[in-house]
Amino acid sequence: MADDRAARIAEFIRPLRVKPGSEVRLDRDFDPRYKAGLKKRDGIELLRTGVSLLAEYQERLAAQDTFGVLLCLQALDAGGKDGTIRHVMSGVNPQGVSVSGFKVPSSEELDHDYLWRYARRLPGRGEIAIFNRSHYEEVLVVRVHPEVLARQKLPDEPFGPDLWDRRYREINQWERYLTDNGFKVVKIFLNLSKEEQRTRFLKRIDLPEKNWKFSAADVRERRHWDEYQEAFSEMLSATSTKWAPWYVVPADRKWFARICAAAVLAHTLMDIDPRFPDVGEEARKELLVTRRELEQEAPAGVPADPYAAAHPSAGRSGGRREKGRKGKKGKRG
Repeated sequence: MADDRAARIAEFIRPLRVKPGSEVRLDRDFDPRYKAGLKKRDGIELLRTGVSLLAEYQERLAAQDTFGVLLCLQALDAGGKDGTIRHVMSGVNPQGVSVSGFKVPSSEELDHDYLWRYARRLPGRGEIAIFNRSHYEEVLVVRVHPEVLARQKLPDEPFGPDLWDRRYREINQWERYLTDNGFKVVKIFLNLSKEEQRTRFLKRIDLPEKNWKFSAADVRERRHWDEYQEAFSEMLSATSTKWAPWYVVPADRKWFARICAAAVLAHTLMDIDPRFPDVGEEARKELLVTRRELEQEAPAGVPADPYAAAHPSAGRSGGRREKGRKGKKGKRG
């Protein structure tokens, strides 16, 4: 069953994956309104299934305590990053998930290399960390706004024409280092059309309860639309690798974007296939002794083990099997 689910999810997200080594042009290669032939009413159940899978595999990830997962979300303003995080992660244990947003770097952060502030927020083993915007800002916003780069206190030499190629290489190597050490890197770009962004900005103005989300700075940034499209296209081309591929998720329909994001993350966890650890023979013996002690404390008229009584298959393991075998030996004697 798990293999069947994994195969279906892999096939579903295949059109979203940026093939390593390919040259991407967003306006040519990815449609922001793509929905794989689905209807919104079908999306509710699909998202529920995805969230359930994430909850199941997150518990395994935490129990195994070997791998960690970093989810990088990139999008233009109004792309739906916050809503995607809220809906996709709705069923997971919040103790095992952290969300970090990266805005204008502080003076302390500017006193370090450009990856330093991101490295500080990486997940531990057994954890999922979400970057709401990520280290890719360093080849997107910084590229569109060179004045940001000037504040990074770099020596004069790095300002040459090969700066962005060098950063792509450094980011790829950093992500390879993370994956080699057991930290999977999942990268999702929420691909929003210019018209849908305009509509969402207007909605933030028209609805009083959304006025707080509106920022005139976001509209000013929209004037750089073509520059961002070029920067995103080049970034996707240069940094979608075998160990950390990019997925371009159509974002004009929020419900479909959330299904896709859940599927990409679930695919990553299922590929890791974390397992609950075997506690070992000695620890299992201790569990059996403790269970007998607890069963002996049961009040009159109450099952000795309420869970085992409600789930008969649970009583077939460990001490239950041992007790059954003793009983049969007694009858034969």
